Amino acid sequence: MKYPKYLTLVIVAITMSACSNTSGPFGVNRNGTASGELGQYGSPSDPTSPAHFQEILGDRIFFLVDDATLTLDAQNTLNRQAEWLNNNLDYRAVIEGHADERGTREYNLALGARRANATLEYLLARGVPESRLQTISYGKERPIEICSDESCYSVNRRAVTLLETGLSG
Repeated sequence: MKYPKYLTLVIVAITMSACSNTSGPFGVNRNGTASGELGQYGSPSDPTSPAHFQEILGDRIFFLVDDATLTLDAQNTLNRQAEWLNNNLDYRAVIEGHADERGTREYNLALGARRANATLEYLLARGVPESRLQTISYGKERPIEICSDESCYSVNRRAVTLLETGLSG
């Protein structure tokens, strides 16, 4: 009878350790910071750092309701992102597509994918190599704000570009 208890403890331990992993695709932390090869995030004042990319240039763009069309503000942000990525070749990016809470899970996953792909296509058109980009859709599964109001919906309709370091060997 000791084995079932032991097996249960092992399963719980494995499950808990899997839950504690904060890295997402490309080693990007779920809080949006690059984990990188050395785990360094950098300073916003350093124009080559992921912190500068995130905080100064802008790592996210926003969309209108039920739309994946890039606004002029989104295009301006993506122009800055593309220039930064083209000048900082040691980084690659994952583009997350998100939606607000309205609609079905399946619909919002598809909408998030369209938003991530629109972002990807824009960056590709600005010269960022496809081998350095990846997309993922979270639909409505990872909201920034939770409420049934436009103030929450508007910040959840987004695409976020997250970075990873260490491409050069």
